[in-house]
Order: sequence, then structure tokens, then C-alpha cells
Amino acid sequence: MKSLTKYDTDLFYRLYKLTQKRDCRSIIWLSKTGDGYLYLVVGMLLWAFEPEHGEIFLYTALMAYALELPIYLLLKKTLKRPRPCDFLTNFKAHITPSDKFSLPSGHTAAAWLMACIVAHFYPSFSVVVYGWASLIGLSRVLLGVHYPSDVVAGALLGIAIAFLSTPILV
Repeated sequence: MKSLTKYDTDLFYRLYKLTQKRDCRSIIWLSKTGDGYLYLVVGMLLWAFEPEHGEIFLYTALMAYALELPIYLLLKKTLKRPRPCDFLTNFKAHITPSDKFSLPSGHTAAAWLMACIVAHFYPSFSVVVYGWASLIGLSRVLLGVHYPSDVVAGALLGIAIAFLSTPILV
């Protein structure tokens, strides 16, 4: 019976292989939309121009990220899972990762956190933001800096923090 790590590594290789010898600029661009700057811009624009939920959206997002970031860092530094590009032999990622460890995916956690908050306040955008968050996670695997399980863990972290951070709307 195969171990979960073996399945994870096999799936990683299968997905990464889709990008070998291909131009990855669009995947890199997509991944960069999860760097965090976009979240601040969206929050500030909503705060400035959307009177119904803009202010509470911004405050909720700021509180949520203030909670998510230390938990994310604690998990990374505690679990210390090496990135595929640092652990696997004869392998090179398409980008240089921003830090040393892989689990959980911070881009995915932040993207799912933002998607959940957007969907909470603006449900008509749910399909778009959940699709975007999923693509952020996939991009991290395609670029060779995360295993699929890192992305799942990141998504679960983002969803959990969003659940704890969003107000109950009556």
C-alpha cells in the first residue's frame, strides 16, 4: 500500500510535468496575484467606494490576516517540511520560493482567506473568487514550490481563519 507521501509526491510530479519545457509566465503572473498586494488594494477600494459593506470588509480582512499570518508562520517553522525544489533530486522549480519551508502554502492560505471573506460579504462573486483561490493553489504546485498537500493545508487554514473572522450577518 502506498503512503500518503508517495501519493502526494506522485501527484506533484504529474502536475509539475505539465509545465516542463513550457512558458510559465501566465502561471507566474497568476501566482503573483496571491502575493498579498491585491488584497490590500481590494480592501482599500471597497472601504473608500462601497458604503454598504466596504468598511466592515476591510476591518474583517485586516483582523483575519493578523490572525492567519502568525499561525501560518508557526506551522511552517514547526513542521519544517522541505520544499519539493529543495528535497527532490534532479529538479528545479520555475521560481525561487520566498522562504525555505513548504507546509502550509501561504499563498493558498491567503487566497482562500480572501476568497471566503469576499464570498461572505459579496456572495455573487463566490464562484469567481473560489475559482481564483483554487488556481492560486494549483499554480504553486505547477511552479514546483509546493506539494499538493501543502496547498490543501493552506486552503484549510484560510477557510478556518475566515470562519473565525467573519461576522454573522443577520
